[in-house]
Amino acid sequence: MILGNAELILEDSIITDKVRERIQEIHTAGERAASLTRQLLAFSRKQVLQPKIMNLNKTAKNMEKMLLRMIGEDIELRAFLAPDLGQIEADTGQIEQVIMNLIVNARDAMPEGGKITLETENVDIDEKYADTHTSVIPGSYVMLSISDTGIGMSDETRIRIFDPFYTTKDKGKGTGLGLSTVYGIIKQSKGNIWVYSEPGKGCTFKIYLPQVEKPIPKAELMPKSIDTLIGSETILVAEDDEMVRNFIVRALQGYGYKVLTAASGEEAIEISLAYKNTIHLLLTDVIMPGINSRDMEESIKTSRPKIKVLYMSGYTDNTIVHYGVLDPGKEFIAKPFTPESMARKVREVIEK
Repeated sequence: MILGNAELILEDSIITDKVRERIQEIHTAGERAASLTRQLLAFSRKQVLQPKIMNLNKTAKNMEKMLLRMIGEDIELRAFLAPDLGQIEADTGQIEQVIMNLIVNARDAMPEGGKITLETENVDIDEKYADTHTSVIPGSYVMLSISDTGIGMSDETRIRIFDPFYTTKDKGKGTGLGLSTVYGIIKQSKGNIWVYSEPGKGCTFKIYLPQVEKPIPKAELMPKSIDTLIGSETILVAEDDEMVRNFIVRALQGYGYKVLTAASGEEAIEISLAYKNTIHLLLTDVIMPGINSRDMEESIKTSRPKIKVLYMSGYTDNTIVHYGVLDPGKEFIAKPFTPESMARKVREVIEK
């Protein structure tokens, strides 16, 4: 919890400017390490996804202003969005990262300017196409295409483009994880990605994600705003790592919460049974020693049916996570998190 503890120290008014500057350097290094970890988890498909019904057109439109700032004035961004585009079920934040990484890749391929074209389309893949493309399953898909008029790439580069740590950029200009992250996210989302390019003729990435017929829930259309991060409720924290547990306690207490702690699922159950007042939220690590986290939740809910539950983890291998996808209805926050992001998620779950 390097990032979280660094933020807690930075909030302390007692520290000197010199100490603050050094702590800020630690925080910056921690952010880089966290970003690298997330990218590696994405490539290996070990991150926890929270899929929701979403529309790629809406996502692209919401990102437009940010993308325009990112590419600069010498590059034109054009969008051709299918008006009747089908819905997909994916993690919104991860799909946004895919679009951003591909746009950045396109920008870097056009050092003297050019055009980026973003397109969406409904596509039906038949048996004949699937037979010639490994891992593709016939059916209805939403296609996302991002093309550029840049320098393009050779066949030798193209076949290695998704390899982790492979990069054509100068030293210090990239980690080589951007496109491997994209690949991992799309494959974990049950989709496919293909790249078409020739030297001097630009590049096109095409992504295919399965269509779903479910409507977007009304709660997703009108998200509830969080007025304050301060609370007075009681939270039971189940976390076996003492350092992480202590950080969470300090952070939650800083936002006004009363905190109970347990180092195992069995201890959390005992505390729940012994505590006479209301426990509003169970904040638990996905991977716990002894009794697993889902069985712990079910046991606690037999005597506290109204308790809210928020899971936390950076990994996927547990009973509430299947193939990197969280069970429907489970609330989740990914590690590492900052005190503010944790407080925001806690407030959001409690107020639901």
